[in-house]
Amino acid sequence: MDNLNSLLDGFAAILTPGNLLIALLGVTIGTAVGMLPGLGTAMAIALLLPITYGMEPTQAFIMFGGIFYGGMYGGSTTAILLNTPGQSSSVVTVLEGFKMARNGRGGQALATAAIGSFVAGTIATIALVFVTPITVEFAIGLGAPEYLAIMVLALVATASVLGSSRIRGFASLLVGLVIGTIGIDAVTGQQRLTYGVPELANGIDIVVVAVGAFAVGEALWTAARRRSGRDEIIPVGRVWMGRSDWRRSWGPWLRGSALGFPFGAVPAGGAEVPTFLSYVTERRLSKHKGEFGNGAIEGVAGPEAANNASAAGTLVPMLALGLPCNATAAVMLAAFQTYGIQPGPLLFEKESALVWTLIAGLFVGNAMLLVLNMPLIPVWVKLLRIPKPYLFAGILFFASMGAYATSGQSFELFVLLALGLIGLAMRRFGIPMLPMIVGVILGPMAERQARMALQLSGGEASGLLGGPVAWTVYGVILVIALWPLASLLRRRMTRDREAVAT
Repeated sequence: MDNLNSLLDGFAAILTPGNLLIALLGVTIGTAVGMLPGLGTAMAIALLLPITYGMEPTQAFIMFGGIFYGGMYGGSTTAILLNTPGQSSSVVTVLEGFKMARNGRGGQALATAAIGSFVAGTIATIALVFVTPITVEFAIGLGAPEYLAIMVLALVATASVLGSSRIRGFASLLVGLVIGTIGIDAVTGQQRLTYGVPELANGIDIVVVAVGAFAVGEALWTAARRRSGRDEIIPVGRVWMGRSDWRRSWGPWLRGSALGFPFGAVPAGGAEVPTFLSYVTERRLSKHKGEFGNGAIEGVAGPEAANNASAAGTLVPMLALGLPCNATAAVMLAAFQTYGIQPGPLLFEKESALVWTLIAGLFVGNAMLLVLNMPLIPVWVKLLRIPKPYLFAGILFFASMGAYATSGQSFELFVLLALGLIGLAMRRFGIPMLPMIVGVILGPMAERQARMALQLSGGEASGLLGGPVAWTVYGVILVIALWPLASLLRRRMTRDREAVAT
């Protein structure tokens, strides 16, 4: 009951003209960046961080929440009309959505994506209201060893799950941990990895890291791969669904929501896995199996619902534990730290008004997105005609201004360029970006928890092991680490048995 009263207070705070305008601005920006291939919500929030310094934290996070949800909506539009997902989480939507558009059913595909996103976003945000406080109650009883174990799990899981190989994932994580180490050690006062450069004594601002890696790196990568000519945009048609489309979509919407939220709430769960599982599930359950591969509406409805439900799920560990599960959550976590707010179990106690206004803003933004996306999709499609050189020139300009605003020193521009080149190299060699960002944020936090655990145990290494919760988490880490080896041994044994049998 207390949670519902707090949520009602959040609605009272969000339903003011100023906050509603900020929410509308957020969902509009989110939809726009979600639609434009190569951009993303993480980049948009990173670019806006310096601009929002003068805003109240509550207003800033209302905008960020709208951008987060809006990006999930917008990514499906390019996937359906251009065969190019605007977000990585919309990759599965391409499989059936583009075929539907080719068959003259682009309007129906866009409608089921928009309505499914609204349904899933609403269900998942309701789950967020009830699950997050339970997670907070669990987290309050944890000590430094348990937090250390959970952070190590987030680091290992993020590096293991993302990217084309674990080596690339852990390489990205290592880069992030090194960047997070730069600066003055909080305990000894010694400078680490500054190489005599006084500007590095305070470390590298996470805003500069995020803007450099996402914005500058993406701009350079897109410029390096730029093709001549324009992409073909399939006409949209009437954006609505017939009775048969509704009948075939409501089941996938509900199943996608049930799959997306828990996967989003798991560290390193992300949206890619549940969207793929949703597609596979709908393909098995559908009575229209012959349409899959040729434009089945279930193949759009389920993955898009899973995509948006996963977005709400990622906010559970970010708010309750201070752990980011995707790139956008990582940048939002950096935004909390920029405002001097530490997400975690005490967040609901110290910043209760901010948290519940943010959650209420997600409900409001989700409703705004449905209104924006259904009738205005033909207008949004015109954004896809913006020439890429103009688009990324603007991004580089705002990235440079944002980096300079963090300290007012031109040295930040050189750091921004260096990080942009690192981001370009990581994209060139298929190294995922998220483990690096997570390493920059969680690395110093994990180090602080490890030192606290050692201090409490008098320097004994056994103090790092903690109690049953930490043991369980380390067991999960061991399973993640050994799983590839077990899979390799199983394949070899199977191959040997088949060789003997023949």
